[in-house]
Amino acid sequence: MSRIASYPIVLPQGVETTIGDTEITVKGPLGTLSQAADENVKITIENGEVSFEASNDSRHARAMAGTMRSLVNNMVVGVSTGFNRKLNLVGVGFRAQAQGQTVRLQLGFSHDIVYELPEGVSVECPSATEIIVKGSNKQVVGQVAAEIRGYRPPEPYKGKGVRYEDERVIMKEAKKK
Repeated sequence: MSRIASYPIVLPQGVETTIGDTEITVKGPLGTLSQAADENVKITIENGEVSFEASNDSRHARAMAGTMRSLVNNMVVGVSTGFNRKLNLVGVGFRAQAQGQTVRLQLGFSHDIVYELPEGVSVECPSATEIIVKGSNKQVVGQVAAEIRGYRPPEPYKGKGVRYEDERVIMKEAKKK
């Protein structure tokens, strides 16, 4: 059995989980998320805990038990506290502005980049060089942050670009005469 799947998920106050034939749904104060359930994983809810077990002893079933546990745990954390990802803009004149469901980025190009946010994701800009992406779905929050970073990834000579808050950019030495 997967070691990850052996630990049950304790449901916090206000989070409700339902298991259907083909999907599992988690409902909480920050919204509702659903995930397709794998037929090789047996999911049970008792006493406020969600348990996962492989339905047979195949390698795929054991792997999917741990995967389903991680996905459902991310859903429970997402609907109860949410996820956020912080980006920093490093460079002269690099700015960001949140405008409703869009983000306007000035990243040194001849034009501004207007990024449309998907459903369930919000953005805050506490300063002109900081972007905080928030949402309840961990995969979507990470994807939005990666797409914004992809417009101008950090370059290794001056370090200019959009980088994650905890990212370290290894700087190269400039060419010498």
